[in-house]
Amino acid sequence: MFINFECTTQVRVRYGETDQMGYCYYGNYAQFFEVGRVEALRSIGISYKDIEASGIMLPVSSYKVDFLAPAFYDDLLDIQTKITKLEGARLTFDYKAIRDSQTLALGTTNLVFVDKKNMRPTRPPHNFLYLIQQFEII
Repeated sequence: MFINFECTTQVRVRYGETDQMGYCYYGNYAQFFEVGRVEALRSIGISYKDIEASGIMLPVSSYKVDFLAPAFYDDLLDIQTKITKLEGARLTFDYKAIRDSQTLALGTTNLVFVDKKNMRPTRPPHNFLYLIQQFEII
């Protein structure tokens, strides 16, 4: 299923997230994208907490990022998060980190719905499927 859903969340680069050159440390983008992902799910009506309460975990199975320009201390970043695909148990998110109108980084994560008891891939919860189907591209 291809999905067309987008959500934008703001994060500010904190001093402790910068390196000696004053650049935002590259490892922090995974956390910025996680904030975007959590808020995107929340904005469609479900939270990680809800998913976990149903006995399902949603670990990251792959993460890719391309850095185009640096972010600096106190920059206010828009994290644009798109949910783009659901294939079986695999859910794909695409991200853009933007300062003003400049794209600083592009990222993608794949997450897998897994049963909390046996840690094997499983179908997404029914409430998630119900909520995400309204954004399905037909």
